[in-house]
Formats: sequence, C-alpha cells, structure tokens
Amino acid sequence: MLKIAGVAEEESGNALMVWWNGDGAASVLAHDGAALLLERAGETRSLVAMAQSGQDDQATCILCESVARLHSPRNKPTPPLVPLKEWFRELQPVTDIHGGILRCSADTARKLLEDPQDVVALHGDIHHGNVLDFGARGWLAIDPKGLHGERGFDYANLFTNPDFDTATAPGRVGQLANIVAQMAGIERERVLRWVLAWSGLSAAWHISKGDAADLPLTVAEIAASECSVAS
Repeated sequence: MLKIAGVAEEESGNALMVWWNGDGAASVLAHDGAALLLERAGETRSLVAMAQSGQDDQATCILCESVARLHSPRNKPTPPLVPLKEWFRELQPVTDIHGGILRCSADTARKLLEDPQDVVALHGDIHHGNVLDFGARGWLAIDPKGLHGERGFDYANLFTNPDFDTATAPGRVGQLANIVAQMAGIERERVLRWVLAWSGLSAAWHISKGDAADLPLTVAEIAASECSVAS
C-alpha cells in the first residue's frame, strides 16, 4: 500500500512508522520523503465489526495490547515528532467562544499537559479502523500522526469510536476505563481525564470545520461525570 503524506503531521507519522520497524505497526517496505510503501493487511477480521457485534471488550483489549507494543522502549533515538501541546492549542479558542463542557475539557487538558507522565512517541490516532489484522503478524497499527507526549493520550480516542451508538452506550465509557486502567497500568481517573481532554479537542476540531460534534461532546460529558471533574 502506497501512502503519500499531504501535511506535516503525516510526514511525522511516516517517520514514526519507519522507527517502529514493523514492531506493533505495519512494516515499511520503502520510504522516500512524503511517500511510504507499506505491507498490506490481508485478513478480514475487523475491530469495528467486533465492537459493533457484542465484542466491544475484546476489541478494546486488542487495542490496548497494540498500543502497549507501540509504546515499548526502543534502543534508538526517536524521530522528530509533534509535541502533544501543539495539538491542544486549538482547543482554547473554540472554548472561549462556546464554553460549556469544552471549558472543562480545556482546564483538564491544561493540567495534564503541565504534568505529563510516561512520555513516549505517540501514534496520535489509535482507533478501531487504524489497527488491522495482519494474520500471523497479529494486529498492527497504521496511519500514525507522529506525536510526543504522555502515553495515556493514545488510549483516549478508543472512547469516541467506532460510532455514536457504541461510544455513548450506557456504561460503555466506565467499562472501557476499567479495561484500559488495568491493561495499561494507568490510574482510572487519569484515563478518564484524558478522555475528557481528547473529546473536547475532537469536538473543537469538528466545530471549527462547521461539522456536528455530538459524539465527542457526549463522550466528554460522560467522562466528566465518571471522574472527579465537574462539568
């Protein structure tokens, strides 16, 4: 599969794919500037289908295992990556206009970013469609954004995927927080705070583009109610 990076963050993602060298991610067959030639997933199992057909917990466990592989230490310097703080700069201007739960998300994000824990190279866009079945090689990630920051951030996008009904089902956010906390070894409260922060940022992006932001805003409200942050 040939991928051509169209923006700077995708080029950072390409460099990160090369750095992972097929460990937890699809193997890079060739890399030249913005162009990346990847091995192709040939299997038909889908984490989206699993999550939508009563196997949401199993899909979450697979995703957690995949993230852990990506975050494992490497004996080589990381490539140039985008600091997570740069992404979150886009949250405050939208918050200043719309307020509400976004204000809670922005405050939570600021506190998390001021005191990061376990800083690693981040995929930046882990969700059910970006971890694919490569058969004997297992479940491997594709399409990273190439970020640098606290590892807890990479789990937050799981909570706003794969669709509105699944993501906002009663009890789902709390159940996923339990699974992520146990499998990733991160305090449940901190997992939920990253979900709140990320959901606000996702909503801000949607709002800035004039798109509906019902899904991330709803997940942000649920995350706030699940942890000790008042919305």
